[in-house]
Amino acid sequence: MNARYYTLQEARQALPEVKALMTTIQTARQAILQLRPEAWPAISKAAHNGGSQAAGEIALHIGRLEHAVKAILAMGIFIKDLDHGVVDFLGKRDGREVFLCWRYGEDDIAFWHDINAGFAGRRPIDAAVL
Repeated sequence: MNARYYTLQEARQALPEVKALMTTIQTARQAILQLRPEAWPAISKAAHNGGSQAAGEIALHIGRLEHAVKAILAMGIFIKDLDHGVVDFLGKRDGREVFLCWRYGEDDIAFWHDINAGFAGRRPIDAAVL
């Protein structure tokens, strides 16, 4: 991944694409979790020339998930938590590096946190965030 700096405006401009990609990730993730109990025996059999529809479906969902994850990373955005859909845009606040933080389901990028603070350290966006 090639991290890049985002201004708040740039991050907000990229957000619709990130939202769409994260929707793909969350949908694929849910499908994989739902199919997993049925698919594990089939995946095991596939190693011995078996296979099943469930295993094939999981492979498709994994491919979709992987494509969406790679697309977000290619934008220079950090994926912090796939389960909750948390991403961080590298930005600046008062001249120092911070993360502009967004979580799946939120309408806007409304929080930032220090690089080492993580999700629990989120604070509301203020005028000091560029």
